[in-house]
Order: sequence, then C-alpha cells, then structure tokens
Amino acid sequence: MLTAHQIAQELDGEVIGDSNLIINSVCKIDAGSSDAISFLANLKYEAFLETTEAGIVLVEPNQKLPTRENVTFIKVKNPYNAFCIVLGKYFDPIKHPTGVSEKSHVSGNVDIKEGLYLAEFSYIGKNVILEKNVKVYQHAFIGDNCTIGKNSVIYPGVRIYRDTVIGENCIIHSGTVIGSDGFGFVPQKDGSYIKIPQVGNVVIENNVEIGANCTIDRATMGSTIIRQGVKLDNLIQVAHNVEIGKNTVIAAQTGISGSVKLGDNCVIGGQVGFVGHIIVADGTQIGAQSGIMKSIEEQNSQWIGSPIMPLKDAFKAQVLYRKLPDMNTRLNTIEKKISE
Repeated sequence: MLTAHQIAQELDGEVIGDSNLIINSVCKIDAGSSDAISFLANLKYEAFLETTEAGIVLVEPNQKLPTRENVTFIKVKNPYNAFCIVLGKYFDPIKHPTGVSEKSHVSGNVDIKEGLYLAEFSYIGKNVILEKNVKVYQHAFIGDNCTIGKNSVIYPGVRIYRDTVIGENCIIHSGTVIGSDGFGFVPQKDGSYIKIPQVGNVVIENNVEIGANCTIDRATMGSTIIRQGVKLDNLIQVAHNVEIGKNTVIAAQTGISGSVKLGDNCVIGGQVGFVGHIIVADGTQIGAQSGIMKSIEEQNSQWIGSPIMPLKDAFKAQVLYRKLPDMNTRLNTIEKKISE
C-alpha cells in the first residue's frame, strides 16, 4: 500500500489532489480502479484524463489538468520512466527462489556462490562459474567452462554452449540458444561443403536482456560480443563474430549476418536484415523491414527501406509512389494524343 505523498517523495513529484490517497495496484489510463496508479506519456491518450478510473495518474509538469474530485495527479519530469520505477520497486511479481534441486545435475569442479537457484532438470557442465544469486530454471543447459555473473536469470529451456561468458544482471528468456556454431562452410569443386570449425565463443556483458527463441552464434575465432545494456527482442538471429554496441535495442525477427559491427545506442526495428561484414555507426535508427546492404558511417542518422535510404528521402519517395497510378494514366493519355 502506497500513498500519493509517498510516491511523490519517491519520484520528486508534486501532488495535485489528495496526498493521502492509497493505491495498491497499477493500471492503464483507459481502465483501472480507484486504488490503482497510471500515467500519461503520449498525448493521443490525453482525453482519458477526463474519464480514467485510476486513483493516481502521473503526468508531465506542464500538463493541463481537468478538475477531478476522485483522481489525484502527480506531476513528474518523465511519467513513463517514473511509472516504471514505481512498477519495478513496488509491484514486480517476480520473486526468484533459491536452493539447488536434487533433480538438477551439477558436474565436477563447479564454482557455486550464495543465493543460487537450480531448478529441476537443469544441467550444469564442468568448470562452470555461477556467481551470487544466479537463477537457472527448468531444463536449462549450461555447457562446460561457462561463466554467469551475479543476479543473472536463465529461464526454462535456454541452451548455453561451452565457453560462453555472461555478465551481471542479465536475463535470458526461454528457448534462446547461445554459442551454437556459426554458419561457416567452404564450397568445394564438386558442389559439396567443408565445415569450418567454430572455435570462438560468445561474450555477453552486464545488464543485457535477450528475448525468447533468439540464436547467438559463437565466433569462428575470437568472440561474438553483446555489449552492456543491449536489449534483444524475441526471434533474433545474431551470426558469428557480430559485435552489438552498448545500449542498442533490436526488435523481433531481425537477422544480423556474420562479422557485422553495430554501434552504441542504435535502434533497430523488426524484420531488419544486415548483410555481412559491414559497420553501422553509433546512434543509427533503422525502420522495420529494412535491408542493410552497406555500411552506415553517419552517426545518429535515420534509415528505412530495402535497400535502405535516408528516412526523409523515403518519405518523399512514398509521396511519389502514391502518385504513380495517376501519373501513368496521364502519360497514357498524352501518348494517345501524340499518336493521333
């Protein structure tokens, strides 16, 4: 149970209304109840300030407010960020257990720290290091010589191949495979292929979250590297020797070919495809379903399309595309008149 006054103190906000109002849940602004807290971060939902049933709503400092006797507003600098803080600190339902199940398998010479959780049917290979408060859920596999940093969570069915290094405060969701062989084959004169041994590994730095059913291949030599703060959506393919810069976010169904280097703080939409051996500058933003055929050298630039073009040029092109049927009709008319 939290009061509006307590929340305002936590968020350095200003209460408009009943500072003693108590809430014990969270809700969307278009729903909820008098004992729930919500937020307004997008002005297209502004009309719901008049009708929301939430007891407390977080708003921007300059937000124009309706007169609502049954709603208390709290003005904060960033309502969405503030709501996430409240949600994570007071309403996060995930409480990870501790302890090692008798039905788990732990191989020899494993370094286990306090707070560990190994669920039933989890498998830990030889020479593995599990730091403090690591959580490994059912049917997860951790191969030989892996290291997993403190407070990291490995959800059910994750497969982590040998020699993988995972940092602190990482979350790996179900079905993800880390460290499988990169796609390396040498074509022969007879049309067959010889497999290139993949002798590298995968290194994942701190505070990385990887969604469900992703695949991150080990390097042919050296390391495939996911830098700190990276967030990967579900169903993403990361090929061998890729490097993803810190705090880059990538949406679902994106495929990154071998040896691509993505910069820091990039934002990649869903279903984007990268050709191999290119470099993408820091701060690059790429729209969904784009095809990246060459390196992007300009920092903090925006792109879309397949092949990609600058976002402003793409918008101009779309205007022309919509006019093409009419232009074709006019052209046919002109040609008919000329022929006559």
